[in-house]
Amino acid sequence: MVPWGLSCLSVLGAVGTALLCTGLLLSLAQYLWTLRWTLSRDSASALPLPKGSMGWPFFGETLHWLVQGSRFHSSRRERYGPVFKTHLLGRPVVRVSGAENVRTILLGEHRLVRSQWPQSTHILLGSHTLLGAVGEPHRRRRQVLARVFSRTALERYVPRLQGALRGEVRAWCAAPGPVAVYEAAKALTFRMAARILLGLRLDEARCAELARTFEQLVENLFSLPLDVPFSGLRKGIRARDQLHQHLEEAITEKLREDQAAEPGDALSLIIHRARELGRELSMQELQESAVELLFAAFFTTASASTSLILLLLQHPAAITKIQQELVAQGLGRACYCAPGAAGLRPHCGCEPDLSLALLGRLHYVNCVVKEVLRLLPPVSGGYRTALRTFELDGYQIPKGWSVMYSIRDTHETAAVYRSPPEGFDPERFGARSEDAPGSPGRFHYIPFGGGVRSCLGQELAQAVLQLLAVELVRTARWELATPSFPAMQTVPIVHPVDGLRLFFRPLATSAAGDGPHL
Repeated sequence: MVPWGLSCLSVLGAVGTALLCTGLLLSLAQYLWTLRWTLSRDSASALPLPKGSMGWPFFGETLHWLVQGSRFHSSRRERYGPVFKTHLLGRPVVRVSGAENVRTILLGEHRLVRSQWPQSTHILLGSHTLLGAVGEPHRRRRQVLARVFSRTALERYVPRLQGALRGEVRAWCAAPGPVAVYEAAKALTFRMAARILLGLRLDEARCAELARTFEQLVENLFSLPLDVPFSGLRKGIRARDQLHQHLEEAITEKLREDQAAEPGDALSLIIHRARELGRELSMQELQESAVELLFAAFFTTASASTSLILLLLQHPAAITKIQQELVAQGLGRACYCAPGAAGLRPHCGCEPDLSLALLGRLHYVNCVVKEVLRLLPPVSGGYRTALRTFELDGYQIPKGWSVMYSIRDTHETAAVYRSPPEGFDPERFGARSEDAPGSPGRFHYIPFGGGVRSCLGQELAQAVLQLLAVELVRTARWELATPSFPAMQTVPIVHPVDGLRLFFRPLATSAAGDGPHL
């Protein structure tokens, strides 16, 4: 019989041996994983790979990224610099920030890099979209869509946008309790996109139903590409098919319309422009175009609108300056309808008083919008795939690797800003010189990307934010309905975690009833 003490020593020895072997295996796996990516460098280039860590075997740094959120990238940027390597979601990634580095990526489209989206996104949005097109198809598609967002088209959109935003602000003022601003902004953005961009004639109930279907599509755009029951992709496909079915009826009606008539919405403009270029778009092309217009206008505009309201609330001095500018431009008197049994009537029928040209003269309002988009850009960056090995900031970017350019990091670290980048300061955009942040040719300010993949709807998005700022400050005052400001979530887009719950109150009117006091 083995003594008890010797038995314990045997067990401890076995456990120690097992732990030692496990540690050696993990160390070997880690060494081989690191060696695998070290050897993946292009031997034809003398340049080194960027600094950084590829994390653990197979998992890379994905778990760190999921846990740390935006802090993951900022901590590694501080450690390794504006260009560093990592391994996320099964792929080697080079993360890039800084104006000159980002400029190389954005201007290298089709030459150094190509746009990269998950397979599920391509499946759900379709093959006839600007997002998925490359080369000549991308150029032709962009040519068609440029008409949709031309200045002539925007001039037609502005009065209708102002009417929608005016009605929404008055509805918020009439609400009996707090408003969840982010959710309200999403609903409003969808209604504006459906009615103004697509020209859909929808009642409130049908529009809300369609918005829920569309949101289910968007929520599954980045799901695993597994078309099996109950998967995210299957849910997205079901939502897409429902949207296409409804859109087919509206598109068929549009195709029957008088071709000589002036198009009144973006979808009609796409049909009209394609015919001018000698093309007759198929039903599938038009359905996918309609969904892409909704996708481009939906979450990002809702995010930016929510950020605008939040930052104005946090900086009341900016509200005062906007009010002063409106008075100076003769816009101090807002439309105001006397409260009735149901409070302020959201659809009062008052005529719009803003035009695209007048918005352009509201210099401080424009500065506020630019600063909101600089400080809280809705999208943190974009992904590309290296088409060939190329140099960036003294490093080689190997062919086939993913490249993620960071909008947020570039804004936060740009040395051109006169005041601290982390502060809210619209005056930083007050200079009108060519060297000012955001001026043409500069990549310190890139909320809409740049190059041939820059957002075609950026002027429309800015017009929506300018109109919202005007309607807000001359109609309402707002305050938190919670003890403190909410934390901001940055993935997949910037938004407050609690939806930003606020109370809205109409501004007091003069005794003569000639409009609210500013």
